[in-house]
Amino acid sequence: METSSSHISSQTASTSKFAGFLQLTKFRLGSLVVFSAVITYLTVCEEIISLQLLALGLGGFLVTSAANGFNQIIEKDLDKLMHRTRQRPMATGVLSSTEAFIFCAACGIGGTILLWIYTNPLCGILGFVSIILYALVYTPLKRVTPLSVFVGAFPGALPTLIGAVAATQGFGEVKFFAILLFLIQFVWQFPHFWALAWFNSDDYARADFYLLPSNGGKDQASQFQILLYSVFLLLTSMLPFVFQFVGLISASVCLLAGMALLLQAYNFYRLPTDAHAKKLFLVTLIYLPVVQLALMTKF
Repeated sequence: METSSSHISSQTASTSKFAGFLQLTKFRLGSLVVFSAVITYLTVCEEIISLQLLALGLGGFLVTSAANGFNQIIEKDLDKLMHRTRQRPMATGVLSSTEAFIFCAACGIGGTILLWIYTNPLCGILGFVSIILYALVYTPLKRVTPLSVFVGAFPGALPTLIGAVAATQGFGEVKFFAILLFLIQFVWQFPHFWALAWFNSDDYARADFYLLPSNGGKDQASQFQILLYSVFLLLTSMLPFVFQFVGLISASVCLLAGMALLLQAYNFYRLPTDAHAKKLFLVTLIYLPVVQLALMTKF
Protein backbone atom coordinates (compact mmCIF):
# COMPACT_ATOMS: atom_id res chain seq x y z
CA MET A 1 0.00 0.00 0.00
CA GLU A 2 2.84 2.33 0.93
CA THR A 3 4.72 1.46 -2.27
CA SER A 4 1.60 2.15 -4.34
CA SER A 5 1.09 5.48 -2.58
CA SER A 6 4.72 6.45 -3.21
CA HIS A 7 4.36 5.50 -6.88
CA ILE A 8 1.26 7.69 -7.22
CA SER A 9 3.02 10.59 -5.48
CA SER A 10 5.98 10.21 -7.83
CA GLN A 11 3.69 10.24 -10.87
CA THR A 12 1.87 13.31 -9.57
CA ALA A 13 5.17 15.11 -9.01
CA SER A 14 6.35 14.22 -12.52
CA THR A 15 3.09 15.47 -14.01
CA SER A 16 3.39 18.72 -12.04
CA LYS A 17 6.97 19.17 -13.26
CA PHE A 18 5.92 18.63 -16.87
CA ALA A 19 3.04 21.08 -16.48
CA GLY A 20 5.44 23.53 -14.86
CA PHE A 21 7.91 23.36 -17.75
CA LEU A 22 5.06 23.78 -20.24
CA GLN A 23 3.77 26.80 -18.32
CA LEU A 24 7.28 28.22 -18.27
CA THR A 25 7.25 28.33 -22.08
CA LYS A 26 3.99 30.35 -22.21
CA PHE A 27 2.85 27.94 -24.91
CA ARG A 28 0.04 30.05 -26.38
CA LEU A 29 2.22 33.15 -26.63
CA GLY A 30 5.03 31.07 -28.11
CA SER A 31 2.66 29.64 -30.70
CA LEU A 32 1.59 33.15 -31.76
CA VAL A 33 5.25 34.13 -32.12
CA VAL A 34 6.01 31.05 -34.24
CA PHE A 35 2.94 31.79 -36.35
CA SER A 36 4.32 35.27 -37.13
CA ALA A 37 7.72 33.90 -38.14
CA VAL A 38 6.27 31.14 -40.31
CA ILE A 39 3.71 33.42 -41.98
CA THR A 40 6.44 35.93 -42.83
CA TYR A 41 8.59 33.14 -44.26
CA LEU A 42 5.72 31.92 -46.43
CA THR A 43 4.90 35.48 -47.48
CA VAL A 44 8.36 36.45 -48.76
CA CYS A 45 10.01 33.15 -49.75
CA GLU A 46 10.37 32.21 -53.41
CA GLU A 47 10.72 28.49 -52.68
CA ILE A 48 9.46 26.65 -49.59
CA ILE A 49 12.10 24.34 -48.10
CA SER A 50 10.36 21.95 -45.70
CA LEU A 51 13.35 21.33 -43.42
CA GLN A 52 14.07 25.04 -43.22
CA LEU A 53 10.45 25.82 -42.38
CA LEU A 54 10.37 23.12 -39.68
CA ALA A 55 13.60 24.43 -38.14
CA LEU A 56 12.20 27.96 -38.19
CA GLY A 57 9.06 26.87 -36.34
CA LEU A 58 10.75 24.64 -33.76
CA GLY A 59 13.80 26.87 -33.31
CA GLY A 60 11.60 29.94 -32.98
CA PHE A 61 9.44 28.24 -30.37
CA LEU A 62 12.47 27.14 -28.33
CA VAL A 63 14.02 30.60 -28.41
CA THR A 64 10.71 32.17 -27.35
CA SER A 65 10.33 29.60 -24.58
CA ALA A 66 13.79 30.49 -23.30
CA ALA A 67 12.98 34.21 -23.24
CA ASN A 68 9.67 33.63 -21.45
CA GLY A 69 11.27 31.27 -18.97
CA PHE A 70 14.17 33.56 -18.09
CA ASN A 71 11.62 36.32 -17.57
CA GLN A 72 9.83 34.18 -14.98
CA ILE A 73 13.08 33.24 -13.26
CA ILE A 74 13.99 36.91 -12.87
CA GLU A 75 10.49 37.88 -11.70
CA LYS A 76 9.69 34.86 -9.52
CA ASP A 77 9.38 36.91 -6.32
CA LEU A 78 7.33 39.61 -8.08
CA ASP A 79 5.02 36.99 -9.59
CA LYS A 80 4.04 35.95 -6.06
CA LEU A 81 2.59 39.44 -5.51
CA MET A 82 0.21 39.43 -8.48
CA HIS A 83 -3.03 37.47 -8.82
CA ARG A 84 -2.50 36.72 -12.52
CA THR A 85 0.99 35.27 -12.01
CA ARG A 86 1.03 33.76 -8.53
CA GLN A 87 0.28 30.28 -9.95
CA ARG A 88 3.30 30.28 -12.24
CA PRO A 89 5.70 27.36 -11.57
CA MET A 90 8.48 29.53 -10.18
CA ALA A 91 6.13 31.42 -7.87
CA THR A 92 4.54 28.23 -6.50
CA GLY A 93 7.81 26.35 -6.13
CA VAL A 94 6.82 23.58 -8.56
CA LEU A 95 10.13 24.29 -10.30
CA SER A 96 13.34 25.35 -8.62
CA SER A 97 15.47 28.15 -10.04
CA THR A 98 18.10 25.59 -11.06
CA GLU A 99 15.58 23.40 -12.89
CA ALA A 100 14.08 26.37 -14.67
CA PHE A 101 17.48 27.79 -15.63
CA ILE A 102 18.71 24.49 -17.08
CA PHE A 103 15.48 24.11 -19.05
CA CYS A 104 15.61 27.68 -20.40
CA ALA A 105 19.30 27.44 -21.25
CA ALA A 106 18.66 24.19 -23.13
CA CYS A 107 15.77 25.79 -25.04
CA GLY A 108 17.82 28.88 -25.86
CA ILE A 109 20.89 26.96 -27.00
CA GLY A 110 18.86 24.36 -28.87
CA GLY A 111 16.72 26.96 -30.62
CA THR A 112 19.71 29.08 -31.59
CA ILE A 113 21.57 26.06 -33.00
CA LEU A 114 18.53 24.93 -35.00
CA LEU A 115 18.10 28.39 -36.50
CA TRP A 116 21.84 28.74 -37.14
CA ILE A 117 22.32 25.40 -38.89
CA TYR A 118 19.06 24.77 -40.70
CA THR A 119 18.04 28.30 -41.69
CA ASN A 120 21.15 30.49 -41.59
CA PRO A 121 23.60 31.90 -38.97
CA LEU A 122 21.95 35.32 -38.98
CA CYS A 123 18.64 33.78 -37.87
CA GLY A 124 20.48 32.13 -34.98
CA ILE A 125 22.03 35.46 -33.99
CA LEU A 126 18.67 37.25 -34.16
CA GLY A 127 17.09 34.51 -32.05
CA PHE A 128 19.78 34.87 -29.41
CA VAL A 129 19.47 38.67 -29.48
CA SER A 130 15.71 38.40 -28.91
CA ILE A 131 16.34 36.37 -25.73
CA ILE A 132 18.80 38.98 -24.42
CA LEU A 133 16.54 41.93 -25.26
CA TYR A 134 13.46 40.37 -23.69
CA ALA A 135 14.98 38.82 -20.57
CA LEU A 136 17.82 41.19 -19.71
CA VAL A 137 16.63 44.55 -21.08
CA TYR A 138 12.82 44.62 -21.25
CA THR A 139 12.20 42.62 -18.06
CA PRO A 140 14.10 44.89 -15.63
CA LEU A 141 12.92 48.05 -17.42
CA LYS A 142 9.29 47.26 -16.53
CA ARG A 143 9.96 48.57 -13.02
CA VAL A 144 11.80 51.66 -14.24
CA THR A 145 9.96 53.35 -17.11
CA PRO A 146 6.82 53.12 -19.30
CA LEU A 147 9.26 53.05 -22.24
CA SER A 148 9.79 49.38 -21.41
CA VAL A 149 6.90 48.53 -23.74
CA PHE A 150 8.69 50.33 -26.59
CA VAL A 151 11.88 48.38 -25.86
CA GLY A 152 9.95 45.11 -25.56
CA ALA A 153 8.28 45.70 -28.92
CA PHE A 154 11.61 45.02 -30.68
CA PRO A 155 12.02 41.41 -29.52
CA GLY A 156 8.26 41.07 -29.90
CA ALA A 157 8.47 41.91 -33.60
CA LEU A 158 11.78 40.15 -34.32
CA PRO A 159 10.05 36.85 -35.28
CA THR A 160 8.84 38.48 -38.50
CA LEU A 161 12.40 39.55 -39.30
CA ILE A 162 13.74 36.08 -38.44
CA GLY A 163 11.17 34.54 -40.78
CA ALA A 164 12.18 36.95 -43.54
CA VAL A 165 15.90 36.31 -43.07
CA ALA A 166 15.26 32.55 -43.13
CA ALA A 167 13.45 32.92 -46.44
CA THR A 168 15.94 35.27 -48.10
CA GLN A 169 19.25 34.10 -46.60
CA GLY A 170 20.41 37.38 -45.11
CA PHE A 171 19.70 41.05 -44.37
CA GLY A 172 20.96 42.13 -47.79
CA GLU A 173 18.20 40.15 -49.45
CA VAL A 174 15.36 41.04 -47.06
CA LYS A 175 12.55 42.57 -49.06
CA PHE A 176 10.90 45.85 -48.16
CA PHE A 177 7.65 43.92 -47.82
CA ALA A 178 9.20 42.01 -44.89
CA ILE A 179 10.19 45.29 -43.24
CA LEU A 180 6.56 46.39 -43.46
CA LEU A 181 5.45 43.13 -41.81
CA PHE A 182 7.94 43.81 -39.02
CA LEU A 183 6.57 47.35 -38.65
CA ILE A 184 2.96 46.14 -38.44
CA GLN A 185 3.78 43.69 -35.66
CA PHE A 186 5.88 46.33 -33.89
CA VAL A 187 3.06 48.91 -33.84
CA TRP A 188 0.43 46.26 -32.99
CA GLN A 189 2.07 45.60 -29.64
CA PHE A 190 1.24 49.04 -28.24
CA PRO A 191 -2.58 48.85 -28.19
CA HIS A 192 -2.29 45.13 -27.40
CA PHE A 193 -0.08 45.41 -24.30
CA TRP A 194 -1.46 48.73 -23.11
CA ALA A 195 -4.98 47.27 -23.10
CA LEU A 196 -3.64 44.33 -21.08
CA ALA A 197 -1.84 46.71 -18.73
CA TRP A 198 -5.02 48.76 -18.23
CA PHE A 199 -7.25 45.97 -16.92
CA ASN A 200 -4.36 44.47 -14.93
CA SER A 201 -3.11 47.80 -13.59
CA ASP A 202 -3.89 47.03 -9.93
CA ASP A 203 -2.02 43.75 -10.20
CA TYR A 204 0.96 45.36 -11.92
CA ALA A 205 1.04 48.09 -9.27
CA ARG A 206 1.73 45.42 -6.63
CA ALA A 207 4.98 44.64 -8.44
CA ASP A 208 5.76 48.30 -9.27
CA PHE A 209 5.50 47.69 -13.02
CA TYR A 210 5.18 50.75 -15.25
CA LEU A 211 3.50 49.49 -18.42
CA LEU A 212 0.92 52.13 -19.33
CA PRO A 213 2.27 54.92 -21.58
CA SER A 214 1.57 57.78 -19.16
CA ASN A 215 3.40 58.23 -15.87
CA GLY A 216 -0.05 58.88 -14.43
CA GLY A 217 -1.11 55.31 -15.18
CA LYS A 218 -4.84 54.96 -15.87
CA ASP A 219 -5.39 58.52 -17.06
CA GLN A 220 -6.63 60.29 -20.18
CA ALA A 221 -3.12 60.53 -21.61
CA SER A 222 -2.86 56.74 -21.61
CA GLN A 223 -6.33 56.44 -23.13
CA PHE A 224 -5.40 58.83 -25.93
CA GLN A 225 -2.14 57.03 -26.74
CA ILE A 226 -3.95 53.69 -26.99
CA LEU A 227 -6.37 55.28 -29.46
CA LEU A 228 -3.55 57.04 -31.33
CA TYR A 229 -1.49 53.89 -31.81
CA SER A 230 -4.61 52.07 -33.00
CA VAL A 231 -4.83 54.71 -35.74
CA PHE A 232 -1.12 54.22 -36.50
CA LEU A 233 -1.70 50.47 -36.75
CA LEU A 234 -4.52 50.92 -39.26
CA LEU A 235 -2.36 53.21 -41.40
CA THR A 236 0.66 50.92 -41.15
CA SER A 237 -1.37 47.91 -42.27
CA MET A 238 -2.25 49.80 -45.47
CA LEU A 239 1.39 50.30 -46.48
CA PRO A 240 1.76 46.94 -48.27
CA PHE A 241 -1.12 48.00 -50.52
CA VAL A 242 0.30 51.50 -51.00
CA PHE A 243 3.60 49.98 -52.15
CA GLN A 244 1.72 47.48 -54.36
CA PHE A 245 2.82 44.31 -52.57
CA VAL A 246 -0.79 43.13 -52.16
CA GLY A 247 -4.04 43.51 -54.04
CA LEU A 248 -7.38 45.07 -53.21
CA ILE A 249 -8.85 42.03 -51.44
CA SER A 250 -5.96 41.73 -48.98
CA ALA A 251 -6.03 45.47 -48.40
CA SER A 252 -9.79 45.38 -47.77
CA VAL A 253 -9.39 42.66 -45.13
CA CYS A 254 -6.65 44.69 -43.42
CA LEU A 255 -8.82 47.81 -43.56
CA LEU A 256 -11.85 46.06 -42.06
CA ALA A 257 -9.74 44.45 -39.33
CA GLY A 258 -8.11 47.78 -38.57
CA MET A 259 -11.46 49.57 -38.43
CA ALA A 260 -12.83 46.93 -36.04
CA LEU A 261 -9.83 47.40 -33.76
CA LEU A 262 -10.02 51.19 -34.02
CA LEU A 263 -13.73 51.14 -33.19
CA GLN A 264 -13.04 49.15 -30.05
CA ALA A 265 -10.18 51.51 -29.17
CA TYR A 266 -12.54 54.47 -29.60
CA ASN A 267 -15.16 52.79 -27.39
CA PHE A 268 -12.47 52.33 -24.78
CA TYR A 269 -11.35 55.96 -25.11
CA ARG A 270 -14.94 57.16 -24.74
CA LEU A 271 -15.62 54.89 -21.76
CA PRO A 272 -12.31 53.63 -20.29
CA THR A 273 -13.54 50.67 -18.26
CA ASP A 274 -11.65 47.43 -17.64
CA ALA A 275 -14.37 45.64 -19.62
CA HIS A 276 -13.70 47.78 -22.70
CA ALA A 277 -9.96 47.29 -22.27
CA LYS A 278 -10.48 43.51 -22.22
CA LYS A 279 -12.56 43.69 -25.39
CA LEU A 280 -9.83 45.70 -27.09
CA PHE A 281 -7.22 43.18 -25.95
CA LEU A 282 -9.25 40.30 -27.41
CA VAL A 283 -9.73 42.17 -30.69
CA THR A 284 -5.96 42.67 -30.98
CA LEU A 285 -5.44 38.92 -30.53
CA ILE A 286 -7.74 38.22 -33.47
CA TYR A 287 -6.47 41.15 -35.54
CA LEU A 288 -2.83 40.11 -35.97
CA PRO A 289 -3.26 36.61 -37.50
CA VAL A 290 -6.13 37.86 -39.69
CA VAL A 291 -3.98 40.64 -41.14
CA GLN A 292 -0.92 38.41 -41.52
CA LEU A 293 -2.92 35.76 -43.38
CA ALA A 294 -4.51 38.41 -45.61
CA LEU A 295 -1.11 39.84 -46.50
CA MET A 296 0.31 36.37 -47.15
CA THR A 297 -2.28 35.71 -49.86
CA LYS A 298 -1.37 38.99 -51.63
CA PHE A 299 -4.80 39.00 -53.31
